[in-house]
Amino acid sequence: MKFGIVVFPGSNCDRDVAYVIKDVLVAPTRMVWHQETDISDLDVVILPGGFSYGDYLRCGAIARFSPVMQQVVEHAEKGKFVLGICNGFQVLTEAGLLPGALVKNRDLHFICDRVPIKVELTHLPWTQAYANGEIITLPIAHGEGQFYADEKTLSEIENNGQVVFRYAGENPNGSINNIAGISNRQGNVLGMMPHPERASDPIVGGCDGLKLFQGLLDLRFKNE
Repeated sequence: MKFGIVVFPGSNCDRDVAYVIKDVLVAPTRMVWHQETDISDLDVVILPGGFSYGDYLRCGAIARFSPVMQQVVEHAEKGKFVLGICNGFQVLTEAGLLPGALVKNRDLHFICDRVPIKVELTHLPWTQAYANGEIITLPIAHGEGQFYADEKTLSEIENNGQVVFRYAGENPNGSINNIAGISNRQGNVLGMMPHPERASDPIVGGCDGLKLFQGLLDLRFKNE
């Protein structure tokens, strides 16, 4: 299974993700510049955190038009895996790959903290290494991380079982229904505001995020 990490102007978590995939898990990994138009060699595409294009207009609004994003959309439509972390989640909603939107935090402050997260689904490749209802601790760092959806969209997300992660303690940003991460209906596209790559090595104080990446590698072994 080969991973690709998209690098937009302003990405700042791309190397963190690369370290986890390439050095910790020793999986094939390459950096994908935002102007690339061929990602056919990849099984998993990761849109990392950061401030793509300086977060002008809205977070992720300009990145959504990068040449590589058409390829990411086609990649997802083929059933291949796409993960958006923080700014990457914002890009996925702007691109229409995930429903809802990420808006300014409830208190209009940038939040940088570690928070408890509840794993809501464990049948997805992303979360199969977790226990159902497991509470994990992951870092967050965002100014526009409040998940919002209109009543109809929210009802569809909940009824279709697309909520993958919820904030388990105090809701840090005002996200509706405590939503911290969602998938598309097929489950191959995942967006989440918490940073699993920042909790994937004991040297940074926790490994709760590592299981998310291991889940995909375990899927690879099952298919071999």
